[in-house]
Amino acid sequence: MSVIIVANLIAKAGQEELVEKTLLEAVPAVHDEPGCARYSLHRKKGTVGHFVMVEKWASEDDLQSHRGGIAMAKVGKVLGDALAEAPSVVVLDALPAGDLDKGAL
Repeated sequence: MSVIIVANLIAKAGQEELVEKTLLEAVPAVHDEPGCARYSLHRKKGTVGHFVMVEKWASEDDLQSHRGGIAMAKVGKVLGDALAEAPSVVVLDALPAGDLDKGAL
């Protein structure tokens, strides 16, 4: 069963560009990781430093490999002092309904 993640990352004032650049640069590498079905970066509307990552992984094992992978190690190293707080990560269980292409990630 796939694993859905929503992660919120909030940049410290003055670090917004660094956070955005670092996250955007990580996306292509993460897309190439085994089991990555979605890894998409968003910014909370009306803000400059609140980023939301929506992820879908084929399995829990793939998610764990991602967390311990090269791309996340680089992100963690660069953003260690650039975030206002630890990322808020929510793991979701899908409740598919209706048209499965529209009712589930």
